[in-house]
Amino acid sequence: MELGSADAFDRMGTLGVEEEFYIVDADGRPTSGIDDLVYGPEPPEPLAGRLDHELFKFTIETQTPLIEVPDEAGAAVETVREALVDHAANHGYRIAAAGLHPAAKWRELDHATKPRYQAQLDRIQYPQHRNTTAGLHVHVGVDDADKAVWVANELRWYLAPLLALSANSPFWNGFDTGLASARAKVFENLPNTGMPTAFDDFEDFQRFERRMVEYGSIDDRGELWYDVRPHTGHGTVEIRTPDAQTDPERVADFVEYVHALVLDLADRYESGESGTTVRRELLDENKWRATRYGRDTDFVAPDSEGVVSLESFVESESDRLGVDGLRSLLDAESGTAVQRRIHEESGLDALCEHLTLD
Repeated sequence: MELGSADAFDRMGTLGVEEEFYIVDADGRPTSGIDDLVYGPEPPEPLAGRLDHELFKFTIETQTPLIEVPDEAGAAVETVREALVDHAANHGYRIAAAGLHPAAKWRELDHATKPRYQAQLDRIQYPQHRNTTAGLHVHVGVDDADKAVWVANELRWYLAPLLALSANSPFWNGFDTGLASARAKVFENLPNTGMPTAFDDFEDFQRFERRMVEYGSIDDRGELWYDVRPHTGHGTVEIRTPDAQTDPERVADFVEYVHALVLDLADRYESGESGTTVRRELLDENKWRATRYGRDTDFVAPDSEGVVSLESFVESESDRLGVDGLRSLLDAESGTAVQRRIHEESGLDALCEHLTLD
């Protein structure tokens, strides 16, 4: 039974970035490639020990090394991406990035044979069979387990604006869903996903984690796929909400903000703040607004009195935390808008080409 420990939470402010990508052929169409890229010859050094795959044979995941200097996160992401693109090219593949691949039709794609994923397919059935999603996960180290749980609780309100800014998946299974982030809704069909309930402290969270394993709901703690979670193996708070991003600069912008936000919340915990009480239903409502409308919406305020526009959120958070990336994300055309524009103007072939990283 794989469970984490409070002892893992021993470093404050370190960073790690996980990105999920798609393996595609010369025409930018999804193709099975993990046998060569993950299980074949040893990948180049930036990827050694930091390359894995997901449920389908056309999905692949990278992890950066531990990042101790936040300003180096962008360079670390680009180094890993460049190594992945080169590694794929050496085996005749290309790499694409988006929350969902517009040409991926799950019934026509092969699942990985890894026992972990076969067990999930057997247990979860239809929702997992169609899970072709790709996300961006940001880990920030926290030096105390109770603090990590408190920070994760507080982060829940911020997840909807992050999803709105990251939305990059309007197409799923070959059609336009009408959603800004179809990935969010497809992934949310799995068990143990979406917006978590607040936990009283680390003991409360660990009790839940242990029960889920002991009662057979999950095989290990890694199958708690909530939008934010204390990672009891890495000693981090992990935000899992954003869609995968095509542009690495957008990844760096998200990492900058998430890091600053976690440090700010950690300071507020140390100052004795009691935390924010927000109804789970309102958090779900905010996430739905981001899923459906992306940037073209507002959000129920943290105190549940009135609404907050995305523009005012970006302005206030940028000024409060002294970050620049949020404004860059808001000023640029959204990933969802770019995809729809290219698809309408030039068709699916052009869109697939746009999403490739080389």
